[in-house]
Amino acid sequence: MIQIYTTPSCASCRKAKKWFDQYNIPYSEKNIFSIKLSKEDIFKMLANSENGFEDIISTRSKIFKEKQLDPDAMSVQSLVDFIIEYPSVLKRPIILNENELQVGYNNEDITIFLPKELRKSEAFSAFDKEKE
Repeated sequence: MIQIYTTPSCASCRKAKKWFDQYNIPYSEKNIFSIKLSKEDIFKMLANSENGFEDIISTRSKIFKEKQLDPDAMSVQSLVDFIIEYPSVLKRPIILNENELQVGYNNEDITIFLPKELRKSEAFSAFDKEKE
């Protein structure tokens, strides 16, 4: 199942949900401001990331400056706890399934979440359009 971590005011989150709806791809949404994140949520994100915390948090977030914290100097556990307490430090949307992670919305990259049969037809239709 695809999980999308969102916030209400995030335009990219709305685009991602609209894209999944357009292709009738089921997903579960978790509003990070109304549903408390768990350590499991964060470790799932990290398991699918290429660069660990760097992929999922915004180090330019106001809260890091206010608290005078350097994420690079924090232990994994303290950074996980910090994210749970201050979920606004997460980039959005965060979209993941068992194998893939996408942070933010990108028209091309999001196609990794298309089912194989749809991916083939999407590639084929894109190829047909180029021929015209």
